[in-house]
Amino acid sequence: MLNSENLKFFDNNRPEFKPYGFTVEKWTPKLMSKPDRHNEIEINLLTGGSLTYLINDRKVKVKAKRLAIFWALIPHQIIQFDNDAPYYVCTIPFAQFMSWQFPFAFVNYVLKGEVVNATTNKDYSYDKYLMEAWLQDISAGDEKYMEVSTMEMCARLHRFALNSIPAEWNEFKEGDYEYSQLDIVEKMTIFIARNYQRPIKNIDIGKAVGLHPDYANTIFRKSFGMTLNQYVIQQRILYARRQLSVSDKSITEIAYEAGFNSVSRFNAAFKEKCNCTPRNYRKIHSQTFNNAA
Repeated sequence: MLNSENLKFFDNNRPEFKPYGFTVEKWTPKLMSKPDRHNEIEINLLTGGSLTYLINDRKVKVKAKRLAIFWALIPHQIIQFDNDAPYYVCTIPFAQFMSWQFPFAFVNYVLKGEVVNATTNKDYSYDKYLMEAWLQDISAGDEKYMEVSTMEMCARLHRFALNSIPAEWNEFKEGDYEYSQLDIVEKMTIFIARNYQRPIKNIDIGKAVGLHPDYANTIFRKSFGMTLNQYVIQQRILYARRQLSVSDKSITEIAYEAGFNSVSRFNAAFKEKCNCTPRNYRKIHSQTFNNAA
C-alpha cells in the first residue's frame, strides 16, 4: 500500500492544458482555486466519501466506490469534499481513448461534457484491484506490464460503456473514426480550447493543423457530430453559462469575453442553445448554485 507521502494532489499553480499523459495515481482531495483543463479522459475511483466538481456551470457529485469518467478538457474544479479518503485518478490521452473504439453513443456522451458514473458500487472491489495493479505497473515502468495494464483498462472501459448506455443515448449514430486522423482532431480541440474567446474561423483552425479548412471540418464532424463552427459556439456558450452562474459580471462583459462580437449575436446563440435568454438563465442558475453551496 502507498503511504500518505506518495499521495498526489492538485497543484493550483499548474499551467492550463498541461498534459498528465497516461497515468494511474492515488490522490488526496484538495479544494481547487481554479478549474483544471487537460486533453485526457479522466477516471476517478473514490475509496470513501464524495467529491463535488464544478464542471462548466454544473455541480456534479462523484460518490465513493463507483467509477466516474469525464473528458478533462472541460473545465472541472473540486469545490467540496466530505472527507480526506484517497482516490484513484487515471488519465488517458484523447487519441488513445478514441482509438479504443467504444460505442459511439458512449463516446459522444463523454465528449458532450457529461460525467458518466457507475450506477452501483457492486464492482468496487474488482475496480480497486485493477487500479492498484495499474498503478504499480505504470509506476514500475516495465513495458510488458504496462501493455497488459493498457489492455485491461481498455477491456474494463468497454464493459463499463456497455453497462452505462441508457435507451435515450440511442439518438447518436455510429461514427467513422480513423485512428490516423485522431491526432489531428486532438490538435483541433486544443486549438479551439485555447482560442475560442478570440475571433477564430475555420481557416484559422485548418491552418493550425496544416489542412484545408473544408477537410479539417469534415474530419472534425466525423468525430464530434458537429461542425467546427458549431463546436466553437458551443465552447463560447459553455463559458458564458459558467460565468452567468458563478460571477456577477455584466451580460455584455460575458458576451465579449466568451468570444462573441456583439451582444445581439450572443443573445441569439444563447437562446438557440439554452432555450432561454442569458438574463433568465442567470436568474435561475445563479440562485440554484448559491442555494446548493
